Amino acid sequence: MNKINIEDIRKYFPIYNNNPDFHYLDNAATSLKPSVVIDAMNDYYENYGVNIHRGVYKMSYLASTAYEDARSKVAKFINADDREVVFCRNASEGLNQIDLMLAKTLKSGDHVLSTPLEHHSSILPWQNVASVGIILDYIDLDEDYRITLNNIKAKITDNTKVLAITYASNTMGYITDIKDIISYAHQKGILVVLDAAQYIPHAKVDVKDIDCDFLAFSAHKMFGPTGIGVFYGKYNLLKKLAPVYYGGDMNNDVDFYKTEIKKPPYCFETGTPAIAEAIGLAKAIEFIEAVGYDQIQKVEKNLLDYAHSKLKEIKDVIIYNPNTDLGIINFNIKDVHPHDAATIFDNYNVALRAGHHCAQLVSRTLGVNGTLRASIYVYNTKEDIDALVDGIKETISFFKQF
Repeated sequence: MNKINIEDIRKYFPIYNNNPDFHYLDNAATSLKPSVVIDAMNDYYENYGVNIHRGVYKMSYLASTAYEDARSKVAKFINADDREVVFCRNASEGLNQIDLMLAKTLKSGDHVLSTPLEHHSSILPWQNVASVGIILDYIDLDEDYRITLNNIKAKITDNTKVLAITYASNTMGYITDIKDIISYAHQKGILVVLDAAQYIPHAKVDVKDIDCDFLAFSAHKMFGPTGIGVFYGKYNLLKKLAPVYYGGDMNNDVDFYKTEIKKPPYCFETGTPAIAEAIGLAKAIEFIEAVGYDQIQKVEKNLLDYAHSKLKEIKDVIIYNPNTDLGIINFNIKDVHPHDAATIFDNYNVALRAGHHCAQLVSRTLGVNGTLRASIYVYNTKEDIDALVDGIKETISFFKQF
């Protein structure tokens, strides 16, 4: 794609044509989809929508080629080898597969370290296997609720085998200084499983540079379709792991009591995959590259500064992450439950998240029942922020009656 003019960005998103007064500030949950992604998926279904890796006819070849081209696109995007890119349903499933496969290599008493900033998908799989003797523990956050290397060092033991950690918090918007953390973990012989779902829509991921062992992200947070994600693993590690799922097309040869499975990544992709979605993800990557991460970050920073300038004038707004690294505002309105506030925001056509944001440990750490989260992306405007501010003022006015 040619370079995209940031001033014209919204014209690429059909949802705005169909909902011109829509103020979408729930981008940390999922992003909107540009027409190029939608069109590519429709093209597959309309013109060559058949299965892959099975048929010996022309259309199956075309579909298989498009699917594998998407894998190559992803690999290049994160600086990986094609063999290290596995398609799955989303980051949650990718993390589950990684964690459950790694759990089979651990023994009772082995230690998995994580953080209170994690998405549930990063910690619940480890909670699940803790019943067989694997010990799950959490680092302390610093006074600003950030992850630090020193606090990780304080919790590492001789039995620590895995560090499950977020690249960027989906609630606080904090970016983890991951390169130094991974380097230290490797000095201690610890594998690092990195949740990059919230980071990759906003900044470049280079798996070789940061040297992570495993990583997962979702397409739907980065302009791509729902129902597909990626997990990455170093090839020398992937080929040692036993798959979680077994069935069609992940095997080379099946006898009555013995099966020879394929090499990575194919041994981890069971059954008919999300073909159209993989093709859509490839187009989403092209779209990000045409926009440019520099433009994405510039728009987010400008709007975040604008939002903070407006919100600091409202005394009943409590912001929990005033120094966020991403366009995420985690806040509450004094004496108003976030779910009640979200209802009023909806009357202003403002879409934002209310609750725990699939990261309930953050709410527990903050000592609140839940929060409101406004999250910004590259197609947002000052008008979206103004609508958010109006919604906050209306919420305060309404609840002061009681």
